[in-house]
Amino acid sequence: MKGMDFCVVRTKGAKSGKIRYIPLMHVPYEEGAILVASLGGSDVNPSWYWNIKANPEILVYSKGKKLNLVAEQVSDDKKTELWPLICSFYPPYDAYQKRTERNIPVFNCQP
Repeated sequence: MKGMDFCVVRTKGAKSGKIRYIPLMHVPYEEGAILVASLGGSDVNPSWYWNIKANPEILVYSKGKKLNLVAEQVSDDKKTELWPLICSFYPPYDAYQKRTERNIPVFNCQP
């Protein structure tokens, strides 16, 4: 991730209710951010995916700012629209999607 913009996302565990912090690539969008549940192109969703699905109110820390956001998984059509923007911030996402049969989830996180 050296030289790339990243953020830290604070979530609440889906089962445990414990606070979790996850470093992710930062893709700014509108007033918030886009989060990509790629897990490097793995065939399973990352654990934070389930946390956000259960508890969509998150905090995103990036460049000295703290954003209170609500995460919403986008439709396939919206993902197709956002994908070029997403890959412009982190080109390996395209290879990750090609590596797996899983439709990598994308979240639009806004205030």
